Amino acid sequence: QAQLVESGGGLVQAGGSLRLSCAASGRTVSSPVMVWFRQAPGKEREFVARINWGGGSTVYADSVRGRFTISRDNAKNTVYLQMNSLKPEDTAVYYCATGSTGRPYYREDAYNYWGQGTQVTVSS
Repeated sequence: QAQLVESGGGLVQAGGSLRLSCAASGRTVSSPVMVWFRQAPGKEREFVARINWGGGSTVYADSVRGRFTISRDNAKNTVYLQMNSLKPEDTAVYYCATGSTGRPYYREDAYNYWGQGTQVTVSS
C-alpha cells in the first residue's frame, strides 16, 4: 500500500523558518522523484520543488529558489523541505507527491501518489 505522510507545518511570522517532512512507504518508495506542491486558498496547486532519490538533483520554482531547500534521507525514505525567509504569500497547504504519469514534472497530474497535506501559515 502506497503512503505519503507530511508533517511540520504550522504558524510562523514573516521572515521565520519551518521544515516540512514527508515520509514515504509502500509502492511510493520505488518512484525516482519526490516533489512538493502547495495550494493557497482560491488558487490552483502549484509546483514548489523536486528531488531525485538517487543523485539528489533538485529543481525549484522561481518563487522559492534561494529560500527553500529540498533534501532527502534515503535510509529513512523521507524528504524534507526547509523553508527560510518565509513570506505571507507562502501561506498554503503543502503536499508531497511521487510516482510518474509521464507528464512534465511541474504539473499536478504528473504524480500518482499524494500525501494529505500540511498547513503552513505565515503572518505579516
